[in-house]
Amino acid sequence: MTRILPQTKSAAVNPLKSSQPLGAALAFLGVSGAIPLFHGSQGCTSFALVLLVRHFKEAVPLQTTAMDEVATILGGMDHLEEAILNLKARTNPKLIGVCTTALVETRGEDFAKDLSTIKMKCANELSGTEIVLAATPDFEGAIEEGWTKAVTAMVERITRHGEQARQSKKIVILPGWNLTVADIEHLRETVESFGLKPVILPDLSSSLDGTVPDDRWVSTTYGGTRVEEIQQLGTAVQCIAIGEHMRGPAEMLQKLTGVPYALFQTLTGLKGADRFVSLLSAISGAPAPAKIRRRRAQLQDALLDGHFHYSGKKIAIAAEPDQLYQLATFFTGMGAEISAAVTTTGTSKILEKVPADAVQVGDLGDLEGLAAGADLLVTHSHGRQASDRLGIPLMRVGFPIFDRLGSQHKLTTLYQGTRDLIFDVANIFQANQHAPTPQSLDPFRNRDMPDERRPSPIAR
Repeated sequence: MTRILPQTKSAAVNPLKSSQPLGAALAFLGVSGAIPLFHGSQGCTSFALVLLVRHFKEAVPLQTTAMDEVATILGGMDHLEEAILNLKARTNPKLIGVCTTALVETRGEDFAKDLSTIKMKCANELSGTEIVLAATPDFEGAIEEGWTKAVTAMVERITRHGEQARQSKKIVILPGWNLTVADIEHLRETVESFGLKPVILPDLSSSLDGTVPDDRWVSTTYGGTRVEEIQQLGTAVQCIAIGEHMRGPAEMLQKLTGVPYALFQTLTGLKGADRFVSLLSAISGAPAPAKIRRRRAQLQDALLDGHFHYSGKKIAIAAEPDQLYQLATFFTGMGAEISAAVTTTGTSKILEKVPADAVQVGDLGDLEGLAAGADLLVTHSHGRQASDRLGIPLMRVGFPIFDRLGSQHKLTTLYQGTRDLIFDVANIFQANQHAPTPQSLDPFRNRDMPDERRPSPIAR
């Protein structure tokens, strides 16, 4: 079993994680006609908004209750009510997703009661708008937990409770936060190729996919899962959750409606993709389409072509728990070794399955300290300084990626995404090869040299 090493530092010099409210806001952005609302100060919202805009290169409708000093002391219900009514009057959203921050959570307000009071008091003004609360204090958890809490809250608040008539071709997909826009779009196309109708919650592939409305400015999200679809999730015959952190929303849906769920801890790699395709075939009663079988054959060829470049390579990864597991199992499956693994929180059960000797809960400073001698760093854009100092190439994954274009349009799942990932990493290795020197080829010189001074595996 993998050892989970707790964080021991009192401060993070180069943070790895993003906050829970940001993760919840990202989930709400996957709903059509939605506006995430941060209940806290303007600074909390501004920081999250900058990261989201830099990552997606899109306009993001993120709003704030703008708590001031007086409201912080006396309570923020009035600010919350004013913000909700202003948003309703100006933009008429289908959904307002309230994300609490550390400021109001530390004070210990009863947000559920406040929202209930506001809804009863302003029932006529708020008609036609769902208001969903996600309790997401900044001082604990990270983007993964925030995403989970928002999706769970939407299912609990909006989905109609009780057993409902099932639609034989309808399935619910609950994607993890680490799936890109391209991954979600590819999932939909794959499910539809079996003659099935997917409802994806949240669906970033039509709200943050780089398109803009044709004839007008839209002040809310302009794509994503419709509120009406969330209401009818109970009519599906099957739920598919992707990532261990999506077990909670899937269990909530099953509890409320009886819809069974299947959990995929990763869809990257041949094994996970095979299991996913087999499940779709069983639900639809149809064999895999020819284009799916062709993609599988292409992945098999990529595995044969690419494994030479991975064998013996040392990989240092820093990511959220589910993404850490996704990438670590991919690399070890290709013949590489995980020499350093760093994550944001130690509560996820998936960390025990990460194929590494130990997983350190920490920040990018910990990654830099553990990554000496690695052949590849794998983390988001804030790892670029460590990459420069260590002289190790960086593969950008996760959130945020702000110094490269098109990160959201890269596939990482199922047959095609795994194939592309194999090629991308192999090309990084090839681009960073160094010509051997007489000194590096001398076995006696390398044998007597201290480990820290030996040439890297790429040089050897």
